[in-house]
Amino acid sequence: MRSTRILNSAMAALALAAIPGQALADDGAPESARHVDVSPYIEVSQVWLAELSPGDDVLTYTQVATGVDAILTGRNSGASVSLRYERNISYDNKSLDSDTVSGIARGYLSLVPRKVTLEAGALASRTQIDGSGGTSSNPLPSRDSESRIYSAYAGPNLHTRLDDIEVNALGRVGYTRVESPNAIVTAPGAAPLDVFDDSVTYQGEVHFATKPYEPLPVGIAVGGGVYQEDISNLDQRVRDVHWRSDVTIPISPTLAVVGGVGYENVEISSRDAVLDANGIPVIGSNGRYVTDKSAPRRIAFETDGLIWDAGVIWRPSRRTALEAHIGRRYDSTTYYGSFAWAPSASSSVNISAYDGVTGFGGLLTTSLAGLPTEFTAARNALTGDFSGCVSGQTGANCVGVFGSVRSSTFRGRGVQASYTRKVGRYAGAIAAGYDRRKYIAAAGTVLAAANGVVDESYYIATSLTGELGPNASFTVGSYVNWFESGFANGGDVTAMGTSASYSRTIGPRLSARAALSLDYLDSDISAEDIKTASALLGLRYDF
Repeated sequence: MRSTRILNSAMAALALAAIPGQALADDGAPESARHVDVSPYIEVSQVWLAELSPGDDVLTYTQVATGVDAILTGRNSGASVSLRYERNISYDNKSLDSDTVSGIARGYLSLVPRKVTLEAGALASRTQIDGSGGTSSNPLPSRDSESRIYSAYAGPNLHTRLDDIEVNALGRVGYTRVESPNAIVTAPGAAPLDVFDDSVTYQGEVHFATKPYEPLPVGIAVGGGVYQEDISNLDQRVRDVHWRSDVTIPISPTLAVVGGVGYENVEISSRDAVLDANGIPVIGSNGRYVTDKSAPRRIAFETDGLIWDAGVIWRPSRRTALEAHIGRRYDSTTYYGSFAWAPSASSSVNISAYDGVTGFGGLLTTSLAGLPTEFTAARNALTGDFSGCVSGQTGANCVGVFGSVRSSTFRGRGVQASYTRKVGRYAGAIAAGYDRRKYIAAAGTVLAAANGVVDESYYIATSLTGELGPNASFTVGSYVNWFESGFANGGDVTAMGTSASYSRTIGPRLSARAALSLDYLDSDISAEDIKTASALLGLRYDF
């Protein structure tokens, strides 16, 4: 999660590389592996949307979509892309008319083979924001309630050696934007919901390390960097400058004890909103507070001093890797780690725990940077929306379960877990996670009430795909999201649903599709739950 997580992960990677007999995995494919799989398509479908509660309306619309799914691997490059443009045309409810671009991509290009690479990633997704700030990754189709989230990052990586010293460095610039309705319904009497607008992130890291016995009996690593996120809402800024030294003590060829100590300066600040003649914060045309550029910057959080952590790295085989750390950071105890296990070539288990200070934009760009470069994106079987999860050779990763989109910076802690399995023509995956955000805001500003408030979110997502003979296939998916807001009048949100689709080839490159879905949304902000059922019949042409 943002530079904090990257600093820790980089040091852990260096420590892992320092275990005798083990090596860092390259971010790209082996030199001998070259593969190009590009699948463009166009779809035309008829969709029926039935409201089961609180009303009983039945709406119809035509869905026209075009997109491409691609996986490209080469000697010095690699990328995965899933991009879709969709146009919904309604006959009886203009609020269903919409244009949507959704997708995810990540790739790299070696500028100097095995030394300098340029990597980049991007995300576009629809969501629905509740009055408490919580989101649903499967919004009901309506241009009046849906929001759009866009995020992208790019930057160079350096990996080289100076005699016995291994050198790793990176630079990244990221941008994230949330486009939301100007009027989000909140509880009566509640303060306006300040939805995240956009932010720019900057990051630079450099690390130097030696392996045990090259030349010393222990591995030594030193490194540092700087991270900054500039959030447009009230000119919030997260700035982190840090350096640290680490030592790796090999216990056996597969086990090492690691420890590190360093210095860090973290500062989070913002400005206040413009106030009218009555002292009421001014809301702009975009539904967000207007920043008082003339107001002094106010400190929300500041720490300056010693940081440390200790842990273990265990890698008994190429199929199993474990790291666990405990330490002190941000004036409190911190925990982080990961576990990866591939019991066979067709199954994998991945678990990771994180802890860091960030804004919403920094969270997304860091999640994008953590994706593999070879993956398949999971999409809703009926709407085609990107679910927020991808599956690759090392398991499933989820970046689109956004939690809250409030603009305030926060300390985020959580855990993610996934399991994937392939059996013959069938492939399944399950991913689950927990995220806890404790907001940080400056006293004396309109965001002051958010300081110390905690939001929590949980999610579970499953998918199953398979072939039914040579000309037919199916996809089944489900999701459950729970969001618990700590804000007064914030309320909780529960969203769940399931969908299934069937596809059958009826001619060269032409196939027929059918899909069904059920969705449920329960919000404390709304007096009634929302239940819907959808059905789709359509044709798809693969180029």
